Amino acid sequence: MRQASWVDRGQSASYDKQTEEGQRPTCVGVARLGSLQTSGTVFTVWMQLRGSAWVESKEGRFRLHQREWIAFEKESRPLIQAGRDGICVGVSLDNEALRVLGNLADCGVYTGRGQMSQTEARLALRLWREAQSPGSNIHQLRPLLLHIASLQRDLSVGVQRCPGRSRMRKRQVFSRMQRAHMYLEGNSHRVVRISELAELTNFSSWYLSKTFQSLYDESPQALSARLRLERAAMLLRDTDMMVGEVASASGFDNCCSFARAFRARFGTSATHYREARNTDARIGKV
Repeated sequence: MRQASWVDRGQSASYDKQTEEGQRPTCVGVARLGSLQTSGTVFTVWMQLRGSAWVESKEGRFRLHQREWIAFEKESRPLIQAGRDGICVGVSLDNEALRVLGNLADCGVYTGRGQMSQTEARLALRLWREAQSPGSNIHQLRPLLLHIASLQRDLSVGVQRCPGRSRMRKRQVFSRMQRAHMYLEGNSHRVVRISELAELTNFSSWYLSKTFQSLYDESPQALSARLRLERAAMLLRDTDMMVGEVASASGFDNCCSFARAFRARFGTSATHYREARNTDARIGKV
């Protein structure tokens, strides 16, 4: 029988036991300050239905907002921490589920994140409930698997852009590139070295950089810099941190280098950017 669980109202749980061969995916939910440490033997997909949640994994730390989804490889072992009003549902995909998905849709699932429409989020909840209901079988799981595949439809385009003679090889390369991309997203508070990404993907630095640039039309270094500046803009907009503190929290060694980079990216200084945003916010409340 498929396992199902719900972690709610400040409860915490950890699933570190190795998944037995043939065990069906576990449907799990985390809500209202609950936290869940997942196993390192299954691929997991999480869908935020309400509020927000924090996710910590080997790829870094992520904020999950309403109607967003995020997926992790087996070894990522994400820790899900729901916000005060947050509701996040997930499904753990073991080898059997991944085989079923491959047979149904001729596609894989990959590390990544994205957004859902309101209709997609409602459908995800209904299919999740049906998949975790007592006595459900593999046939009832298939609609949820297909829905997960549909959420990742934009990612599947990237597989064809990856090097490799076979579709399987292309999928393997794309999966590793996605982990590198997520690692940069999850570490936007600091400078990430190419050697870190090479170790994560088990590719050489040269191959990683070349393939990453070809796949995402942006080098790892350029993406890292852009993400750090976007993080800085978010901190300026949503917090009262001083500009120097924002620079440090975004991985810049000094305020001068941060000021130059911020102006080049946004066309204005960090101080003026904050003032303009605050003015727009006040006008919006009138």
